[in-house]
Amino acid sequence: MTASDDFAWLDATAQAELVSQGEASPAELLQAALARLERLNPQLNAVIRPMESQAQATLKAGLPDGPFKGVPFLLKDLAAEYAGVAMSEGSRFLGEHNVSTEDQELTRRYKAAGLVIFGKTNTPEFGLLPTTEPALFGPTRNPWDLARTPGGSSGGAAAAVAAGLVPAAHANDGGGSIRIPASCCGVFGLKPSRGRNSLAPHYGDVASGIVAEHVISRSVRDSAALLDATAGPVPGDPYWAPAPVRPFAQEVGADPGRLRIALSTKPINGAPVHPDCLDAAKAAGELCAELGHVVEEAEPAFEPTLGEKFSAIWIGFLGWTVEDWSRRMGRTPRQEDFEPWTWRMLEAARAQTTADYLLALQDLQAASRDLARFLDTYDLMLTPTVAEPPMPLGSFDYVDGNRKRAREAVFALAAFTPLANVTGNPAMSVPLHWTADGLPVGAHFIARAAEEATLFRLASQLEEARPWADRRPPLSA
Repeated sequence: MTASDDFAWLDATAQAELVSQGEASPAELLQAALARLERLNPQLNAVIRPMESQAQATLKAGLPDGPFKGVPFLLKDLAAEYAGVAMSEGSRFLGEHNVSTEDQELTRRYKAAGLVIFGKTNTPEFGLLPTTEPALFGPTRNPWDLARTPGGSSGGAAAAVAAGLVPAAHANDGGGSIRIPASCCGVFGLKPSRGRNSLAPHYGDVASGIVAEHVISRSVRDSAALLDATAGPVPGDPYWAPAPVRPFAQEVGADPGRLRIALSTKPINGAPVHPDCLDAAKAAGELCAELGHVVEEAEPAFEPTLGEKFSAIWIGFLGWTVEDWSRRMGRTPRQEDFEPWTWRMLEAARAQTTADYLLALQDLQAASRDLARFLDTYDLMLTPTVAEPPMPLGSFDYVDGNRKRAREAVFALAAFTPLANVTGNPAMSVPLHWTADGLPVGAHFIARAAEEATLFRLASQLEEARPWADRRPPLSA
């Protein structure tokens, strides 16, 4: 096996097995991934910072005997610092000015697992939007339809996985940034529990705990095994998730039992829900019922201003992000350094008081208790992942004449996912539905706190019942 396409559709677990059995070398896997990158990325624009020299140096130094030894991997150009490599977070304010001086703890753990990092993926400015169209690097295109968004903020990661560049890629999630692009690109995306993966060394907590780190993958087993490789606290972390009873990889294929699932199609922000997205959630509920689970329509009683309260935290997050980078780099923020969306949010952050932020946080913590009580009755909550299928690129442009539509586009894609960021519960988007136009739409499941095991069991059951690995977009390896 030497051609790049021979490896393209093997998941990370299978690629690692080839290496361990001596049937492929890490160098062969890397060369194949680089060939796919050269062929597909000019149209896709998923990878904005190739790191071939770093990858070759990694191979030359010798790989650790981790569970993913020799498997090519991509980092999102947001939060995941790699020593000696620039990190722009999609922003002209950082541009090439910011070169990381040390690895993020998560990057260290990826390296320890034997992964070979050969590039960084595209992200919107500071990960703010549910699309990936930064002015700095240009838009990432959805491999299912190059004129449409791949979602965001991990759109580069999702597009790379969907197109077969890599079997899994780093992603992070502050309001749906793993699950939204997983839905838009027809792949699997799980946001782990609050504190499951450490944010060390630079951060202990981001925006009161809404941000979580993990991957986007094609297979459920890769997501589980990669979480096993990275999970666990670093001394000094402000909190951490309880250790699992057994490795998450052992939950894949395990009997989930007869789950009680609440189906809800009510978004937290009042956005209208597209019929295709309703169909995706309802069809997932029907499949779960066929598999023996109990599915009934039910939803928690949340305050109608829940979406507004989340917006207050998100605005505060942006204000902190800019001030943090300003302090770290010694640069003064200027309007010309930012995109219109970002500057408008920064103005809002500067007008928002500390009391405003903490009152919103108090109300969101009350909503967390509401969901916890609701999940005393149900094992899982099922919703659409998004309220609209992938929209045309440019729909989110915050310019005169399009601002109303841009806001509506953001609300549509971030209509369901922020709830799990608010509460810290694990959640996943499962690629079970495609529209008549051939666009993927995910089904979204939220589990009880720290119960990723339940999600992995159900996801692997759904993967077996309705496989998606053979669904390949028009632009792919």
